[in-house]
Amino acid sequence: MKPSPESDRVYLAHMLECIARVQSYTAGGGLQFRSSQLIQDAVVRNLQVMAESSQRLSAAAKANASDIPWRSISGFRNLVVHDYLGLDLDVIWSVVAQDLEPLKRALQRLI
Repeated sequence: MKPSPESDRVYLAHMLECIARVQSYTAGGGLQFRSSQLIQDAVVRNLQVMAESSQRLSAAAKANASDIPWRSISGFRNLVVHDYLGLDLDVIWSVVAQDLEPLKRALQRLI
């Protein structure tokens, strides 16, 4: 899909869908997250897909939301994809607990 306002809307909606899934999977809290490999796998996969979608956004869309840490999201994606054996569940949980809701609100404003 070529970068365009229409494709940006698709990717932004997809990012929000991934965030909603992660929030649904982690509604039971950090203890449940840490005790379930299934939940961990689902969360990591959706964070990876969400971050991948962020990389496909146009430069114009990213410029319209300079408060979103696009480089950090991209770097997180690279970590999840390329350093999956070194994933730290505390870092993953920190992203879920602290970063997703503000990102969700920023993406909703961007749409």
